[in-house]
Amino acid sequence: MSGQFQSRDGFQPFTKEVDAENEDLARERIYTTVGSQHNRKRTQIEIEEVTAA
Repeated sequence: MSGQFQSRDGFQPFTKEVDAENEDLARERIYTTVGSQHNRKRTQIEIEEVTAA
């Protein structure tokens, strides 16, 4: 998955790999992981691309 999150300096890009049963669960894990690591709310995180590996 790739996307960006809002920071003090603008938007910061990210790329993460997660194991999930489906795309919705993968999105939820990204929201919780990026949100907790960078102290951001879901509205401050934009997921742009979801790919299956």
